[in-house]
Amino acid sequence: MNNKETYSPWQQIDYTILFLLFLLFCISILSIYSVEPNLPVHLRNHNFAIKQVIHYIIGFVVLVLAMLIDFDRFKQISWYLYGFGLFLLVVLKFAPNSIAPISFGAKRAFNLPLIGTFMPSEFMKIFLIITLSTIIAQHNEKYFEKTIREDFLLLGKIALVSVFPIFFIFRQPDLGTSLVFVFIIGCLIVVSGIRWRIIFGLIGAGLLFIAVIVLTYLRFPSFVINVLLGGEDYQIKRIYGWLDPYENVGGLGYQLVKSMTAIGSGQLYGKGLNENTVYLPEAHTDFIFAVIGEQFGFIGTSIVVAIYFMLIYRIIHTAIESNDPFGTYLCVGIVGMFTFQIFQNIGMTIGLLPITGIPLPFISYGGSSLLTSMLTIGLVLNVASRTRKYMFD
Repeated sequence: MNNKETYSPWQQIDYTILFLLFLLFCISILSIYSVEPNLPVHLRNHNFAIKQVIHYIIGFVVLVLAMLIDFDRFKQISWYLYGFGLFLLVVLKFAPNSIAPISFGAKRAFNLPLIGTFMPSEFMKIFLIITLSTIIAQHNEKYFEKTIREDFLLLGKIALVSVFPIFFIFRQPDLGTSLVFVFIIGCLIVVSGIRWRIIFGLIGAGLLFIAVIVLTYLRFPSFVINVLLGGEDYQIKRIYGWLDPYENVGGLGYQLVKSMTAIGSGQLYGKGLNENTVYLPEAHTDFIFAVIGEQFGFIGTSIVVAIYFMLIYRIIHTAIESNDPFGTYLCVGIVGMFTFQIFQNIGMTIGLLPITGIPLPFISYGGSSLLTSMLTIGLVLNVASRTRKYMFD
């Protein structure tokens, strides 16, 4: 008797994830449309809501393409994707300001004709997830019974592959995206099979490194700024703006003060759609959550958080259900990426974390971020649709 239940990939699509994406799409378009009249004058006629709809349409095409190709094929081209992403980061570093303009003290994106703004770091996230998942899966296949030597060998492979993209992104400078990469790597290390005592040792070493940097800055601030930060103190000013925003309201604390004011003014039910009385810089991008808080209040923001929670839960469920280790690692890396970005973006709007340039996935305006997010969801649906289920499993 055959105990395997046969399904076509289309029958195993996780329609719950697609429904959650539809809800996030509606929230994104409504929020961006409602805030457009209050944007700075030079941004009011850009029709960001319509452009976001176009981004979603293109993103859905990308999602379908990522879902149709057997996800195991991505393992075969992982190094090509990694090399391409690293090549874009290197080109961005040395590109002239005419095609890679400096914005807010950082060179993070190409500004190309027809294409528009293109951020290589966004696509490098998924390229790194695919590459690290390939490395971990192949290592565990080769070394079935592992010793400490094999654990350190795997750790060395992960570190060697990860250090180059993190270096170029940190030097843009983009600390927020660098931390996203670190969190993705950490999540994959946790499920890679490396011994826990090694993982706890890494965590301890990381905390010690942070403590040394902080103490060094307090004693020799010029050394940290000139040597470690390349002469740029923008990140330091962001931390001061976060720690005491009202004392720095004329500088980088201004965004945080306005964000907290907008969210607080929404109270429980919000002011209603199109009721934006608090001016927010970058309201349609990084601070879109504050717009939701002002218009829809605590209830509206709670619904958004609940949708994100259910989305992450479904991705974790896919990772657990997958009987292919490579598929599991892909989903875990994607969970790490979304979890950090959501927590960081919401945290910075309410003053819990320092302000960074990390957008809110699926809601903030932006083509590169949305396309990357849709691509990752396509991979998750790919893994879910090709997971074989057994009657007596």
